[in-house]
This record gives sequence, structure tokens and C-alpha cells, in this order.
Amino acid sequence: MTVERTLRLIAGAFVLISLALGTWVHPYWYWFTAFVGLNLLQSGFTDWCPMMTILKKLGVGAK
Repeated sequence: MTVERTLRLIAGAFVLISLALGTWVHPYWYWFTAFVGLNLLQSGFTDWCPMMTILKKLGVGAK
């Protein structure tokens, strides 16, 4: 699996999990949803995301 595809899966999971936590645990979890969204927005402009660096170091996408 490629780094980009893994990144999209993780971001989607983080958004869904943080929305659930914001609904059922505490509304402050919505700030995590906003953080993920802002990270995706900035990575669209800069083509860099901290999670991509982590995934590459873990060997995701390497053959």
C-alpha cells in the first residue's frame, strides 16, 4: 500500500473516531477533528504532512 493511500485511511479514521469521541465523551475532541482537517489542508498546499514522514520511517510503501 502506498504512503498516500495509508495517509488517507488514517486521516479518515482519525476524523471518524474524533467525531464519535466528541459526541459521546467530550466536545473538546472536536478540536482534534479540526487539527486533522487543518493538517490535510496545509498538506494540500505544501505537499508535506507529518504523518507521511512517520509512515515513511516505518517503511510503509517501501518495497
